[in-house]
Parts: sequence; structure tokens; C-alpha cells
Amino acid sequence: MATRPPAEGKPWELAAHPRLAKGTLVGVVVLDGWGEAPPDPFNCIHAAGTPTLDALKKAAPARWRLIKAHGTAVGLPTDDDMGNSEVGHNALGAGQIYAQGAKLVDLALASGKIYEGEGFKYIRQSFDDGTLHLIGLLSDGGVHSRFDQLQLLLKGASEHGAKRIRVHVLTDGRDVLDGSSVRFVEMLEEDLTRLRDKGVDARVASGGGRMYVTMDRYENDWQVVKRGWDAHVLGEAPHKFKNALEAVKKLREDPKANDQYLPPFVIVDESGKPVGPIQDGDAVVTFNFRADRMVMLAKALEYENFDKFDRVRFPKIRYAGMLQYDGELKLPSHYLVAPPEIERTSGEYLARNGVRTYACSETVKFGHVTFFWNGNRSGYFNPSLEKYEEIPSDIGIPFNVQPKMKALEIAQKARDAILSRKFDQVRVNIANGDMVGHTGDIEATIVGCKAADEAVKIILDAIEQVGGIFVLTADHGNAEDMAKRDKSGKPLRDKDGKVQTLTSHTLNPVPIAIGGPGLAPGVRFRTDLPNAGLANVAATVMNLHGFEAPEDYEPTLIEVVDK
Repeated sequence: MATRPPAEGKPWELAAHPRLAKGTLVGVVVLDGWGEAPPDPFNCIHAAGTPTLDALKKAAPARWRLIKAHGTAVGLPTDDDMGNSEVGHNALGAGQIYAQGAKLVDLALASGKIYEGEGFKYIRQSFDDGTLHLIGLLSDGGVHSRFDQLQLLLKGASEHGAKRIRVHVLTDGRDVLDGSSVRFVEMLEEDLTRLRDKGVDARVASGGGRMYVTMDRYENDWQVVKRGWDAHVLGEAPHKFKNALEAVKKLREDPKANDQYLPPFVIVDESGKPVGPIQDGDAVVTFNFRADRMVMLAKALEYENFDKFDRVRFPKIRYAGMLQYDGELKLPSHYLVAPPEIERTSGEYLARNGVRTYACSETVKFGHVTFFWNGNRSGYFNPSLEKYEEIPSDIGIPFNVQPKMKALEIAQKARDAILSRKFDQVRVNIANGDMVGHTGDIEATIVGCKAADEAVKIILDAIEQVGGIFVLTADHGNAEDMAKRDKSGKPLRDKDGKVQTLTSHTLNPVPIAIGGPGLAPGVRFRTDLPNAGLANVAATVMNLHGFEAPEDYEPTLIEVVDK
């Protein structure tokens, strides 16, 4: 997993591939949330009918295969851990497997090093006279956070001097089953009761559903963060309860309620006073390990000059993230676990070897084909060779209401970039399978998958016109299986006999296909890499650009055979 620096001499110079020429345009298409699963009514990709994608599989089986996009293949702790877009795009761009998110936190908690680091020492200064606030997603989905990590952090913080702790819970229902919020709150309350028995003043202070409170991303809707600020920091919310279990049970009584969109609530004492607003001198930790949905709150907690909404008051706190959420912005400036140092990404290598790159997606995935692809690095490697273009996502409109999202607009931008002949690589992310899949709306997800397939056709047609090469893959599964299943694979049903919808990512492999008129006739996928994953894609793309990949990259997926 570790990296080594480039060799002495000309450290960034890539050797020419002995059998593949330079100069051919390579189009890289990432279908977000697009795994491979057996056909059934809950496989929205199959139900959609995707003639463009289907044709790639049928026309050239030697140029289509499956690769792993979860677990250890992308640096996560075990193969029970579903992949996500951040680690997926890290692996796609880096060409190497790094310990990621949850695994980094697991290692720090297991070793106790989390309590020896500068981040914990910083927040610990508030323990004598202030409150430790923990804000994050209450879930064991393993995408943004994990409940067992929160449990260990509560235990460790109390053992290292925290006398007063307040937890601000965000309910999930997206990466785990809707309704599981009740169970998680019950378990958390049991842990907090045990801490109180040991003399620690530990309580839940506020909460709300993750998609409505606090966890927005890419500055799509600051009102989501403001609702969280009002509840967590100011102690103000439209709903007040004596305890968190009562809160989630009562709010879920609304027939339209689900965990993702629970309204904000605060916990109050017998006199109606909030039990845990954030005050001067307190310490705050956002315990999510995934970055994208913590950056906006981190800005509100850390930036003195902040104008996205009226914070009313800006408490003088000691704030740390579980990880650093944006390496380029150095945000937050304090963190409990150091991020992986992703070095020598394929994007940097190609830029240093003169490859002109265009990258495009809509807002919700723009950071994935730029920041995450480039090893958690913002900006350009070489502005004269690169152009990144963001298409604004719809604001305030649920993805299942507009399931086509911006797929066709992305495709048209990519087509224009390809036909301009100004670029050697055109890279896009088409997000429908993931974002619409997360809503749990099967019919809308089918529409979204159709739109994605139409977008791919536009891009492939343009590649055909310029004699280019395409690489089509995905970052993780989602839309290919939208039913919760028992151990035998049969869909689970609720008490009314209705199939329980799966809104999370999956553990399924994802496809990768190569082709186009510029692909040399003898290129095919190797058959000696059955366990290949997303990290193998970078070397593959480098080869198609006419370069050999660095020796310590995961091996290329392709070989050139004589016909």
C-alpha cells in the first residue's frame, strides 16, 4: 500500500509503452453507483434497458470484465465494507491501494494513537471547564461513519478526561435500513447511561435526518447546514423532546417520515432548557470519517469570516474533525486521525508528461473526477494542460423528481471537448445510478439509468468520430440491486408484504469496458488478474495513452496479443 518517491534523474518521466502509441484521445466514463448483479425487478439497470452498455458486453467479451470496488480492494478494513464514491475515485486515480477512511480510524483507535495525536491534545484542553460535543451520522453503514467507532471514542474520551459530553445525532436511513434510527438511539442511550453511572455527564443534545439537517455537500443547499447549526450550536429547533429515543419515535409517526429527512430536534431538561448547545470554551468533534458531507459544517465551525447564513453567534471553540476533510483548504485545521498521503497520482504523472485533460461532472460528483481522482488535491497540476468544468446540480429538487439529473448536459460537454481535439483525455462522472438510487425510488432510478445509457452513447459516438479509445467503468454498486435481501438472496418484506427497498451502496463488482476505433487490434483484458479492482484502472489508462505505468502501481488490466 505504501508509496515510494519517483526514481532519481527524471522522476516524473513515464516510459513509452512498447506496443501502444501515444496521442490517441482516451475517454474515461465513470458510471456512479453502477454495479453488476443478476437480472430481477429490483435491478434497475436491467429493468431500464441499457442498449449502449449491453452492446459493449455482447460485442467484445474480451474487452469487458468485472472488477472489485469495495473492501480491501479500495483500502477499506474488510470485504464486508461497501465502497463509496470517494475511496472509489481515489483508487481509480491513484493506481495504488491506500488505507482509507474507516480503516485509518480503526487503526488509530485500536492502537490508542488517536489519543496521542495533536488533534486530541488540542480538544482535550477544553475538558476541564467545557463540554465535548460529538456530531455525526448515527449508523453502522460504514460509508460516512460507524457506530462502533463512536462507542470507542466516547469510551476513550471519558477515560482521557472528558467530564461532560453531548452527542448530536444525524439519523441515516440511506446507507442502512430506514427505521434503524430507533435501534441506534437505543444503543447509544445505553452507552451514555453507563458513562453517567461512572460520573460522566453524557447525553444526546440534538439531532435530525442526514439529508435535511447538517450533512449537505458541495455547497448545494446551505439551509441544510443552517438547520444543523441552529440545533447543535444554538439549541434551537422546531421540535423539543426530553430524550432522543422519544424524539425519533415521535417524529417517525408522521406517515411521510423517514430517517433521512427527520426534522431537526433538540433535547431539553425539565424546565424546557436545551441540554447541550455549543458554548465558548467547548470542544467539538465531527466524527464522520468521510469528507464530503462534513466540509460545509467544518467551514461554519472554523471560519471566522463566514457569510453563507447568519450563525447568530460564533462560539470560541476547539474544533477537530475525525479526519482532515479537505487537504487543499487544510480544513479542519485540527483532526484526530491523519489522512492518507496519496502521492504520485495518475493525473499528476500524465500532466507532467504533456497529456491534456478535460474533466466534467455535475456538482454532486464534480469533486470526484477532480479532487478525489487527484488524491484529495484541489486545483490543477498544470493549468495550461487541464480544464475542469462543473455543471450545477438542481437545487432543492429531490433526485427522484428529476432522475435524468444532468447526464445529457455532461455528455454534451464531453462531446464538445472530444470533438474540439484540444484534449488527450476526457473524463466524466455520470451520477444517476447512485444519486437516484439513494432515494429508494425504483421507477425513478430506472429512468435515471436510461438517461445514463443515453449519455454514454453521446460520448461514445464522439469518440468514434475522432478515432479515440474509451474506458467505461464505475466506482461502486447501487442501482443494480434496490432490494434488501435475506441470506438466500430473496427480497425481504415488511409486515404488509412490501419489499424493503435498499438505498445503500452494494458489495457487487463493477464493469469495465474498453474499445473505440483507436484501440489497437490486439488489446484485450488479461485473464490472470481475477481479483483486480479499481486501483488497476490507472495503469490501464496510462497504457492506453501510450505509457508504461510506474512499477509500484497496481498492474494494468490489459495486454497486447498478436492476432
